[in-house]
Amino acid sequence: MNLTHVFPIILLGSIVPLKAATQPPSIEESAAVPFRYVGTESTDKRFFDGGLQHAVGVHRYQTHRANRTSPPEIGQVGWTYNHQPYLAYWNNQFYLQFLSNLKEEHVPPGRTLLQTSKDGRRWTPPEVVFPEYSLPEIRRGDVYLPEGTLSVMHQRMGFYTAPNGRLLTLAFYSYCPTARNGPNNGQGLGRVVREVYKDGSFGPIYFIRYNHHAGWNESNTRFPFYETSGDSGFIEACEALLSDKLMTHQWWEEDRSDDGFYTFVLEEDMQPKAMSYFHRPDGVVLAVWKGALSGLSADEGQTWTPLVQGTGFMPSNSKMWIQRTDDDQYALVYTHSASRRNRFPMAVLTSEDGRTFDRMLSLHGEVSPMRYQGLHKNIGPQYIRGIAEGNGNPPGDHIWNTYSMNKEDMWVTRTQLPIEGTVGAHVEEDFESARTEADLTLWNLHIPQWAPVSVIDDPLEAGNRVLELRDEDPYEYALVERAFPEDSMITVEFRVLMRQPGHGILDFEVHDRHGNRPMRMRFDPEWLSMDRGGADPLPVAMQRGVWYGIKVRLDCEEGEYDLAINGQWVRRGMEFEGEVETLEKLVFRTGPWRGDVRPLILDGEPNTLGLYQEDLPGGDAKVGLSVYWIDDVKTGN
Repeated sequence: MNLTHVFPIILLGSIVPLKAATQPPSIEESAAVPFRYVGTESTDKRFFDGGLQHAVGVHRYQTHRANRTSPPEIGQVGWTYNHQPYLAYWNNQFYLQFLSNLKEEHVPPGRTLLQTSKDGRRWTPPEVVFPEYSLPEIRRGDVYLPEGTLSVMHQRMGFYTAPNGRLLTLAFYSYCPTARNGPNNGQGLGRVVREVYKDGSFGPIYFIRYNHHAGWNESNTRFPFYETSGDSGFIEACEALLSDKLMTHQWWEEDRSDDGFYTFVLEEDMQPKAMSYFHRPDGVVLAVWKGALSGLSADEGQTWTPLVQGTGFMPSNSKMWIQRTDDDQYALVYTHSASRRNRFPMAVLTSEDGRTFDRMLSLHGEVSPMRYQGLHKNIGPQYIRGIAEGNGNPPGDHIWNTYSMNKEDMWVTRTQLPIEGTVGAHVEEDFESARTEADLTLWNLHIPQWAPVSVIDDPLEAGNRVLELRDEDPYEYALVERAFPEDSMITVEFRVLMRQPGHGILDFEVHDRHGNRPMRMRFDPEWLSMDRGGADPLPVAMQRGVWYGIKVRLDCEEGEYDLAINGQWVRRGMEFEGEVETLEKLVFRTGPWRGDVRPLILDGEPNTLGLYQEDLPGGDAKVGLSVYWIDDVKTGN
């Protein structure tokens, strides 16, 4: 897709032409501050979504759910530390690569896994693409590791699509003398590569670059050097990668060689980790690293302006992802942490010129419970990556991101372009024109593997299609939300059917822009219960397997709401739970709200080591299935 083209976007029934990106200042003018945040929004550390307004049209899919006793990646024992994912789109499908350790960070054994998907929604089980590696005896200074010690892996790059069309996947083998001595300090063996074939198989594993300065070479490593391959096309792809400074500068952190391979000039103690970059309209490359470190290059990474920190950001020692989008705008996705320690919320900032970012919105405001304890397992969505320039562009007007949740499960997010936090028209959704949930472009969907969201044919009403929420996950839930124009007086209507109440109970709420929840309705197996200012009114009897028409009228000025069922008002004047000035979002969820961080606080901040609890019981097995149907959702004044 030609990124310099101006695309029309069909939004809310009208065509809105998008303007081309604004020309940034020259490299000389912007070198002192290559990028900056100037918006007024910040985050509230009390809440997992930071109290931010949510971006509209975000679909979140769990690609891998860690399981200790029934591993989807096959094996006798599941590996529950999963982290550092990477994403590519090639051969008309998505590729997702991530690291995996048995239990915790930097503790062997370690390996790298790969998943694929045709549509970004349904993913294959993980397959080992770089297996465990048995090390020779290591004696270096006061470090001694006996022969047979298993390696761990660490890489800041996962894929490369070569000019000749070959797809390479890469990883880095290393070791940790102790759990707190990371594998990315230059002592590791080197970078390995193998080809991904179109039939889904993989080529042999080779080293593409040894850590010669650490003493590693052909004589003391197990895999051959890439130049020994008999495949000239594979060698050509490897050499194209080695000559690509933008791609290979992502390797610095594990390599740290001073042989001239890396061209930026580093001041003392400067560590450019986890590089992300894009080309500005003037051809200049803006690169961003952890900690909001940034630099510019006018010659494809051969030389760089002095690396400096961007201004206005609040990073938390987690990755930052930056890219130019298909609508000729720019997106920055990272953890804007109010405490600078939390790895939440996952936020998106937007820019017209690639330098000045504002309009902060939440992309993933859910933080699942950590099921498996382990060292350095931070909570939250973290280490966010997208599809790097040259590694493909999926169909549609979206940005795609991948990240780990709690360093345990893998997720991808598809975000509708243009990135907006509001809508201009009320909801009028009967689901008849939606082939799948992917067609619900203005809905936000949170879809764990064991709690899917779908659009299905209603077997009880011929010709009718409905939104289905299923849930058999003991610690997750299905969630859908839909924005409507912000107002102080709102009426919400929908039909609901409790097909199979099980473990997960359906909640319905209406929120303001900061996630404040003035009311809640709970569809129990036999009752509809409601909140009213801290006191529950009498519930209303309901039956499973029966469609009910629900109408809720909310008045922020009076601080109350009314409820009608099947056209009859059954409750009036129920008090809000707290004051709100306006409302702008409706939410359906198969479980109770969990957005408040404070129950997890220890000594003033959330404990980030992953050792604050034992493994949660029953996390490996499904629970009683819940199924709910929703239809004919409308909002108005």
